[in-house]
Amino acid sequence: MGDLAKIFKAYDIRGVVPAELDVETAAAIGAAFVRVTGATAVVTAYDMRESSVPLAAAFARGATAQGADVIEAGLGSTDMLYYASGSLDLPGAMFTASHNPARYNGLKLCRAGAKPIGRDTGLGEIRELVERGVPAYEGAPGKVSSQDVLQGYADHLKTLVDLSGIRPLKVVVDAGNGMGGHTVPTVFAGLPIDLVSLYFELDGTFPNHEANPIEPENLRDLQAKVRETGADIGLAFDGDADRCFVVDERGEIVSPSAVTALVAARELAKHPGANIVHNLITSRAVPELITEHGGTPIRTRVGHSFIKQTMAETGAVFGGEHSAHFYFRDFWFADSGMLAALHVLAALGEQDGPLSGLLREYDRYPASGEINSEVADQAAATELVRTEFADRSGVTVDELDGLTVGTADWWFNLRPSNTEPLLRLNVEAADEQTMREIRDEVLAIVRNK
Repeated sequence: MGDLAKIFKAYDIRGVVPAELDVETAAAIGAAFVRVTGATAVVTAYDMRESSVPLAAAFARGATAQGADVIEAGLGSTDMLYYASGSLDLPGAMFTASHNPARYNGLKLCRAGAKPIGRDTGLGEIRELVERGVPAYEGAPGKVSSQDVLQGYADHLKTLVDLSGIRPLKVVVDAGNGMGGHTVPTVFAGLPIDLVSLYFELDGTFPNHEANPIEPENLRDLQAKVRETGADIGLAFDGDADRCFVVDERGEIVSPSAVTALVAARELAKHPGANIVHNLITSRAVPELITEHGGTPIRTRVGHSFIKQTMAETGAVFGGEHSAHFYFRDFWFADSGMLAALHVLAALGEQDGPLSGLLREYDRYPASGEINSEVADQAAATELVRTEFADRSGVTVDELDGLTVGTADWWFNLRPSNTEPLLRLNVEAADEQTMREIRDEVLAIVRNK
């Protein structure tokens, strides 16, 4: 068994196979998962990685040895697993390392109703139990069965977004050889969509590019194909298809904050006055637009566990992160890149203009995007930045998540990575020149240049 401290992260379990995560560890995690959740049955799904099937099978052995039945949903996206957990009201386990390279794999765990399990909500207990050794179960072992939930997942999503009256659209989708290649054809079936597919072949070695659309270089093929085919829109999914990035008809990348604002406006049209959650690195345009559409914006830390917890506490109908995770109350407060994509397609198809025109009101301020800097001492570098900016006229400082500094005209957030010796910087300003000046000044301090 590998070093559990390496593979148990804040929100999931992830490591190199088999050096850090092997079948023995997966079996122990399955047994501990049943013990901690008290489940009599669990549902599992897995991505296209070669290691996913044996890891899922080992998890099932551990779970059934503790007396729980295991329902195997088979190949699927992470949000399909959330659908299975919600619709079957069972705890769930998704085997994926999302956008990580092929040598990695991992587990995303949830309680019944797709309620998240993170470090402070059960993942720490599971790790401790695995470390101590899971006690043997005295009763009869559980049984393993299979259930196809893909069609049910697709049908459910289309009950949440009305696409019946949209105009025909040409849509390019880059699945990155990930699970979008499995789910998109079923979800899009019957819609007035001319689908142009890129890299739909399931291949966990990612032969074309990383399945990580937050990196601009991984969107270049999608941008080129949109321009080449004269498509109305391009969509890119990550490896487990729980995140979705959007490209407009010009091949320009759409900010996830603009998508957050667009979906928020649509949800507020259905639920007037509702609460909408956004994390602190989304554009200032997001809370502005939520307020303008009659809703209440609620700011939270970065990370799905914080978003989901805040949504549950406040009854928010929608939540968005700048990393292109989008959360829906009507989807068990879970995130679904596919559901966000359907909202964008519906908004585009309900009017005659291009996507770039539709999104103009939602994309107001120049932004840097997330910039990573490797540092020896995260806290010391952050303190240097704080000292430089804190006493300037009109500046506000808060520490909800890392260091956020701002004025009426600009803001930046500098926060440490949980897993790497990195500081992550996001900057936004009223104009491009100011954004660049603030960005460069902070980076010069962080990188000691």
